[in-house]
Amino acid sequence: MNPNVNPELQNPKIIRTSFGLKDEIKPQLEQSYHSPLIDEIKANHFALQKGRLTFRLAQEFGFCYGVDRAIDYAYQTRAKFPDRRIFLTNEIIHNPRVNSKLKEMGMQFLPSDDSGHAMIQDIRKEDVVIIPAFGTPLKELGQLEAKGCILVDTTCGSVMSVWKRVDSYGRDGFTSVIHGKYDHEETLATSSRATRYPDGKFIVVRDKEQAGKVCQYIEGGGKREEFIQEFSKAVSPEFDPDRDLRKIGCANQTTMLSSESLEIANMLQRSMIKRYGEEVTCQNFRHFDTICSATQERQDAVLKLVQEGVDLMVVVGGYNSSNTGHLVEMSLAYCPAFHVKDATCILSREVIQHKKVFSAEIIDTAKWLPEGPIKIGVTAGASTPNRVIEEVIERIIVIA
Repeated sequence: MNPNVNPELQNPKIIRTSFGLKDEIKPQLEQSYHSPLIDEIKANHFALQKGRLTFRLAQEFGFCYGVDRAIDYAYQTRAKFPDRRIFLTNEIIHNPRVNSKLKEMGMQFLPSDDSGHAMIQDIRKEDVVIIPAFGTPLKELGQLEAKGCILVDTTCGSVMSVWKRVDSYGRDGFTSVIHGKYDHEETLATSSRATRYPDGKFIVVRDKEQAGKVCQYIEGGGKREEFIQEFSKAVSPEFDPDRDLRKIGCANQTTMLSSESLEIANMLQRSMIKRYGEEVTCQNFRHFDTICSATQERQDAVLKLVQEGVDLMVVVGGYNSSNTGHLVEMSLAYCPAFHVKDATCILSREVIQHKKVFSAEIIDTAKWLPEGPIKIGVTAGASTPNRVIEEVIERIIVIA
């Protein structure tokens, strides 16, 4: 093995390329996920007129390259190994339709322990294990390699770019401050790369409020025990805020709100300057934008759409999809917005079922669809198939 190459990319047991079966699986993918209606709307300048309803589709929405690739590899894996047991360490992406389809194809999802890590004790050498687009923690990857099974790695390239960043932080003795959800699959995988080296540490901040508490501590205003309690589940082992917040590098879960990630980085930099001065901060603070381009494009597109003017937004995507939730947050600053997982959430002309923003609660909202001519904006998270978007639009047309 080449010592100058990341060891994660060297193991010949891990398959990270296509099996060359794309043409064979194409009919399955089109049947499950393709939408003639969405093609029609895109061809008509992203608009659809149906009676009193005008639908405006964001110009970037739905499946991104990384998601498309992960699904493609999963289907090719089934075609390549029709008689083997195939497992996924977690959901391939955050969309219930896609994951249900994989189960129908005979793939199994490994159970997770309390910390969100896959339990792999029943894996055998002859099995095939697919690593989802979010990646997998280093410890879990090592355990899978030790099993000797075939590993198909569909980790998104944008996620791996973040890993390289936090790996460099750890190598140079910096603590990675990760803007994300500490128990999200991607952040679990990313934080594990931050501790590859002995001096590598991490702390995960969910939002500006939590970042503010880190800033307060950096500036010397926090209470140690309260800080340790606040972040007990979101830091590396034996994390010492007095020692480990002196040299920090910023990173983020790729699906977070980009403007918030940038603001958090600026907050941290200002606090470092306030505590240590400009010269020291230049040496002890690092920041690189690690929001993926697809996430940024979808956020830019929904912002453009709501600023142009719609009466309400319908945002389609899995309820555990981080990037979908952020599209809802952005929309709500301009108009009513509803996060629906699929067409079954459009209960009637009077009632819509949707995920409440900033919450896991699923609620019903009455009188969601106004009378008279109405302009409805539509977008979808990066894990949402076009077929699901089509079904939502068609359901709204039927009940209106």
